[in-house]
Amino acid sequence: MTAPPPSRTGERIAKLLARAGVASRREVERMIAEGRVALDGKVIETPATVLASLRGVTVDGQPVAAAEPARLFAFHKPSGLLTAERDPAGRPTIYTAMRNALPKGTPRLMPVGRLDFTTEGLLLLTNDGGLKRALELPATGVPRTYRARAFGKVTQAMLDELVEGVTIDGVNYGRIEADLERGAGLNRWIQMTLREGKNREVRRVLEHLGLQVSRLIRVGYGPFALGDLPRGMAVEIAGKEVVKLAAGVGVEIIVGPPRASTAPPGRMAAKAAAPAKPGGPKPDNRPWGTRRKAGSGAKLARPAKPAKPTRPTRPPRAR
Repeated sequence: MTAPPPSRTGERIAKLLARAGVASRREVERMIAEGRVALDGKVIETPATVLASLRGVTVDGQPVAAAEPARLFAFHKPSGLLTAERDPAGRPTIYTAMRNALPKGTPRLMPVGRLDFTTEGLLLLTNDGGLKRALELPATGVPRTYRARAFGKVTQAMLDELVEGVTIDGVNYGRIEADLERGAGLNRWIQMTLREGKNREVRRVLEHLGLQVSRLIRVGYGPFALGDLPRGMAVEIAGKEVVKLAAGVGVEIIVGPPRASTAPPGRMAAKAAAPAKPGGPKPDNRPWGTRRKAGSGAKLARPAKPAKPTRPTRPPRAR
């Protein structure tokens, strides 16, 4: 009778480095193949190496800090920025723009997917490589919503055909939900929701329909909407929303203390609350001072109105 294999203690180094925010798991595997990762001075040769911790691990000769709790930020990327850390051609990057937009002490962040140089809108960034990778994978089906201003003749019937997917130059693009916004003329706005996020997918599909895209804005990613987040600004998404998002895409993350969103009221909230169902309770839109307490039947006391000043009585005039 053969003895059972010994239980594995620890995790693969690629997963540990991704969770520590060094890079995504695929990028870590590439770094290991290039000989950039070492343990106690000895180069690691396979991403399947199992470790209990990152103690003694270096990347490019620099020690790797322990993994931090997962954090997620939303950035309103302007047009004219490269989604990369640096550019050999010297073009400005998102990191240049975010130097003053992020709070002090923010960990190293990695973009979730990419936006083209001229594409603007919502860009998510995280310090957790595993979460980044899961949000990018077409298999997880995280929706991305765009608004495109396109020039040319287009009808809603043409856009409805994209629901079945389309093949362009041998590349298959999956289901796309597209709606033509109201308007007239040849310059029209089109809203498109897709779940694969292939390279330049929106532009290629619209060009396939004979349209010229003059402006492209990503207005939603997963449960998050761009809202009225100012261009060039970044906000942190509340920790409870990050936990919910990670569970939705099947990723384990390190959870830290509760962290509130840094977004001002009305900005970068998750999906708007669903409207009340027929016959259900109506939303309470009254001012806070007049709402009912949870579980009580009494209204909170309204502040007393100041009494109107009484006019002094004049003495009767002598006749």
